[in-house]
Amino acid sequence: METSLVKPKKNCFREKLNDAKHYMIKRRYLYYMSIPGLAYIIIFRYIPMYGIIMAFQDFSFRLGIFGSKFNNFANFKQLFGSEQFYTVFSNSILLSISRLVVSFPVPIILALLLNEIKSLKFKKTSQTLMYLPHFISWVVLGGILTNFLSMNDGLINAFIVKLDGTKINFLGSAKWFRTVIIGSSIWKEAGWGTIIYLAGLSAINPEYYEAATVDGANRFQKLWYITLPSLANTIVIMLILSVGGIMNNGFEQIYLFQNGLNISVSQVFETYIYHIGIVGGRYSYSTAVELFKSVIAAVLLLFTNRIANKLRGTSLF
Repeated sequence: METSLVKPKKNCFREKLNDAKHYMIKRRYLYYMSIPGLAYIIIFRYIPMYGIIMAFQDFSFRLGIFGSKFNNFANFKQLFGSEQFYTVFSNSILLSISRLVVSFPVPIILALLLNEIKSLKFKKTSQTLMYLPHFISWVVLGGILTNFLSMNDGLINAFIVKLDGTKINFLGSAKWFRTVIIGSSIWKEAGWGTIIYLAGLSAINPEYYEAATVDGANRFQKLWYITLPSLANTIVIMLILSVGGIMNNGFEQIYLFQNGLNISVSQVFETYIYHIGIVGGRYSYSTAVELFKSVIAAVLLLFTNRIANKLRGTSLF
């Protein structure tokens, strides 16, 4: 009697569906916890996206979004024909790249330094002091910085005068604007950014360090051959996210420090959109500017993600 060696054909789709069902049932509480976050994203991020239509319209309040006439790409033609737009574009790019280059390594360095501190009490106190500015609004921080950097009775200028120097107009100078913005960003967010890197450092197996100690490795060698390679994937992911948000300079911070004396370098996309959209009432044009900015950010994110995937095999998606 012959026995057939051909196995019966399985219904792969049904098996996969059943596997997915069991997987979701097993982790149902995690899915329940994600519902508020998903609802927030859908309501406040995806539903308002229908407003993008305004970029292709001659928007009228009386007719609304669905009643206003389409003008195809007239807003974009006006955008690319405007000299002011190119000034805003170069200001935004220069500030974003400077901020990324200077600010990005700071949380990594702070996390590495904190990781080397042996006194737990000092370590916790340092962490708390570094996190605190993150919870303070830009309005309050702007007031504090104005007092520090003021020409009349600012602490920094008083110190410069003590050293026989000349007072510097930090807040009313185009030359110092980017320094003030990048410095204040580091002060506010660098401590908070260390949380992710400290979490990554805590996941490194201590046996690696013990083995390196037995082999006679010093602190720098442990840092170079164990810590940094172990932290590399986290750094790459954070870099991709930072590049994705490179076109966002933050409205509050820029607007607080913007004035007539530094407007030549402080006019970036966020303040430009506010001035032409909210103040000037050119809603379709400002939507076109915002759409252009979002497209550039998406292209940069995809490009960086692809490069990271090619070089290290690490990517967001």
